[in-house]
Amino acid sequence: MSVPYETAAYEPRESPESPEEHLARLLGRALNSFELPDETIRRLDCALVYDGSLHSAHHSSGLHRETYRHTWLLSDGSALTLWELVHNTTPGGETQHEVYLDEEEVRAATARLPLPADAPDFELPVLVQLSPVPETRHRYVSDDSADHARRLLRRAENPDRPGADIAALLTTASAHQITQAFGRPCRAGRAALCFSLYEHAFLLRDGREVSLWEVEHTATPDGRHMCEVYATEKAARDAMERRAAQVT
Repeated sequence: MSVPYETAAYEPRESPESPEEHLARLLGRALNSFELPDETIRRLDCALVYDGSLHSAHHSSGLHRETYRHTWLLSDGSALTLWELVHNTTPGGETQHEVYLDEEEVRAATARLPLPADAPDFELPVLVQLSPVPETRHRYVSDDSADHARRLLRRAENPDRPGADIAALLTTASAHQITQAFGRPCRAGRAALCFSLYEHAFLLRDGREVSLWEVEHTATPDGRHMCEVYATEKAARDAMERRAAQVT
């Protein structure tokens, strides 16, 4: 007997819906969504990326049960999973949806369903491996991140700054973090010569991470402050060395 991979509850990974819309639909159809802790709902307010899959299924004698795993990547780099139980074992045979915090809870709820225990041949466990949510290197903050990327590239003065392809990619940035990666307050031979290196890390809506490397320095003929942006840390560090060598 085939397993209905495309039941109404299954949400394909390529769905255009936002993480918030996935959550709203799940909570809207689950009869027990009010039992979820408020803290869980608050954490999901900062969801950036969603992924879901069919975890297991059982069909026999007109009755069915499916379990789905719904995972959201949050702006702090952590992941939160909710488990959905879908079945038609209630009187009347209408499909019911329930949501649980962890796998043990959904297993306990599944065990209570009046499914035939003497028909193991119809049990079709489906272990669909959820694509692992990438472990992020940063603790991101969602704060007009796409606009921050646009302003960073706009103020870069170096002609070899990242081009239109990177700019277009960063229009999908949903969160970012700025970290000072290297600082050199001054260099011998010119007391006013200063260098700083910053990593601007961006989290895209699809879960990918992209970093831009900003060099701030005063290695200019008149000692004015200058901003340069590079696509890699190595390119940024090489630029710092070139600039320093030109004025010492």
